[in-house]
Amino acid sequence: MASTPAVRRARRSLVFLLVIIVGLAGLITYGVLRSDATWTPKLALDLQGGTQILLAAEQTDGQAVGGEQLQQAVSIIRQRVDAAGVSEAEITTQGSQHISVSIPGKADEATLQRIEASAKLDFRPVLATGIGIDMTQSAIAGATGEDGEQTDEQKATVEQAKQDRAAAEKIVMAEPDDLYPSPLPEEAGDTAWLTPALQAQFDAFTCDMEADLNGTNPAADKPLITCDDTGTAKYLLGPVELNGDVITDATAGMGTTQTGATTGSWNVQITMNKEGAETFGKISTRLFGATSPQNQFAFVLDGKVLSAPEMQGQILDGRPSISGDFTQETAQALADQLKFGALPIDFTVQSQEDISATLGTSQLGAGLLAGLIGLLLVVVYSLFQYRALGSLTITSLAIAGILTYLLLTYFSWRQGYRLSLAGVAGIIVAVGFTADSFIVYFERIRDALRDGFSIESAVEHGWKRAFRTVLASDGVNFLAAVILFILAVGNVKGFAFTLGLTTLVDVLVVALFTHPMMTLFARTRFYQSGHPFSGLDPKRLGAVYRGRAQFREPVVASKGAGKKVARSQKEAERRQTIAERKAAEAAGTATGKES
Repeated sequence: MASTPAVRRARRSLVFLLVIIVGLAGLITYGVLRSDATWTPKLALDLQGGTQILLAAEQTDGQAVGGEQLQQAVSIIRQRVDAAGVSEAEITTQGSQHISVSIPGKADEATLQRIEASAKLDFRPVLATGIGIDMTQSAIAGATGEDGEQTDEQKATVEQAKQDRAAAEKIVMAEPDDLYPSPLPEEAGDTAWLTPALQAQFDAFTCDMEADLNGTNPAADKPLITCDDTGTAKYLLGPVELNGDVITDATAGMGTTQTGATTGSWNVQITMNKEGAETFGKISTRLFGATSPQNQFAFVLDGKVLSAPEMQGQILDGRPSISGDFTQETAQALADQLKFGALPIDFTVQSQEDISATLGTSQLGAGLLAGLIGLLLVVVYSLFQYRALGSLTITSLAIAGILTYLLLTYFSWRQGYRLSLAGVAGIIVAVGFTADSFIVYFERIRDALRDGFSIESAVEHGWKRAFRTVLASDGVNFLAAVILFILAVGNVKGFAFTLGLTTLVDVLVVALFTHPMMTLFARTRFYQSGHPFSGLDPKRLGAVYRGRAQFREPVVASKGAGKKVARSQKEAERRQTIAERKAAEAAGTATGKES
């Protein structure tokens, strides 16, 4: 087989795909040997069962929690469970005072502590700010070439980045005797808290270390190093200066000027009780006019910074307003967090028990059987319609299945993903989408052959036309999956996740396997000769070969076929006559000009 540029590209694509598959398998193998990875994706609650925890929610003063407060408590617990890397958890209310938390598998002690911890909002002064992104990871990513190979200089850069990361973690987790000043400052916003040891710890800290550094409820009388909810900005905060229970209300609305005119931007209006108004008035007086970032004040919930606005005036009436780059939705979300998160809520464990799978292996078996039947129908149709080309469809589906399985297993290990029955449904639906991509490609090749292209040219020409169609189709599917994943909760997210993942796998397989293999097949005698079982049979395409991989009109085989040929010949003669007439007119015009 001649090594043309197309053949070389096809071979590189196949090698790249092999590297991806082997790389994923190698990562999972490493995880199985060195970590808690498994060879199969973890199953969700509906297929595996897990742990059900029944919580009784009440305020720390012993009062019952209202309906809106209970819903906010559910939101807080869901955020905690998601932060623990648990996927497909079910968190619902039971009655007017209880919350049911169902977690797939066995809940570890850290997850239980997160769930049971009180939800308490605190106000802390900002002592220092910084970028919370781990730059060593960027250095490692940037020290790898496009082909995955590293030079000696790049290897040295990666090794140095890893050493810097280890040194930073050592500094952050250390507890030196001089971490805090002696004696301790009386004011929470006093810059005397910024000892060299604490400053060094803050400088070395990145947001991905936060889970190891702080608990859900950090010490109130000591500084706190933490991040915002996006994980991009880090803060060094002073001790708690005001508790969130002084907030009586928080609402989202359009900002207004002193004359009452609307500013056109959204803000959050807070109302405090008498005690809070008095304390906040003193705080605002101290912060107003201070240098940045000591003029900022942080609202902290569960050790996370909800917002850290600058103090832009003295607020003595207990009605501060938070302005910023808010939309209506983000302003309302912050108002709800301040309003309900301000209420210290205790969660008392009423019961904890293991639960069995709600659907069980029988339902999973039924779903897999349905998928197998659908796959079998696709295989039968492919072999009937495309003969030997159908084997390429089957092989491509197998490669897509391997990639999907490896990716689900990897995400199950690294991201806590769990496969639910809804996720299985997403995979089954994707079989049809994937097969459709192959059909579009094969039909574009056939169209090119009917237009007179050689088979090698038809493969390239058909690919250019088919890939645009595949990208458009898969783009719509992926967009739908993303929107569904963002807006949905529970098992529907699992369906959206697998649908989006398999859509990306489809594009990858078509580009790196199906097209390269078709490019190589086009160079074989079996396909170039138009074998009846090749899927490019000239009789089925309405043309026969004329020389090596060329086509001409078919031999008349019937009366109807003869009429079609006659009509085509008349059409060709008519077009030739028109062309000759135009040529004669052009020649006459040219002669007139010469005269």
